[in-house]
Amino acid sequence: MMSTYVVLLALTTAVLLGAAWWWRRRALAPGEVGWNEVMAEAETGGYRLISTEEMANRYQKDPQSLLLVDTRPEGEYRAGHIEGAINFPLTPTRWGRWRSRRLLTTLLGPDKERLVVFY
Repeated sequence: MMSTYVVLLALTTAVLLGAAWWWRRRALAPGEVGWNEVMAEAETGGYRLISTEEMANRYQKDPQSLLLVDTRPEGEYRAGHIEGAINFPLTPTRWGRWRSRRLLTTLLGPDKERLVVFY
């Protein structure tokens, strides 16, 4: 009788821990974000936004001056991307963002003045 309770308790604990693990790692669907939110986030982070036209002009003049970062999954990147872009898939989970933080810092490098374009 006692061993039945222990087994039941162990199974319940395993299920609860599994559910908690899944909850913390689940993908979060991004909410609707408007232009005002993008501008506010850029200002808060100290970033400057440029137009698509300005980015295209800079790319045509000197493609090496830009760091183009394709944030789509690897399969989509391989299917087609802007020439010279590197693939750095961004996942919408806290764990994925935390795991990518150090890699992103390495990727961006020490040059804080370099124009980086995420798409």
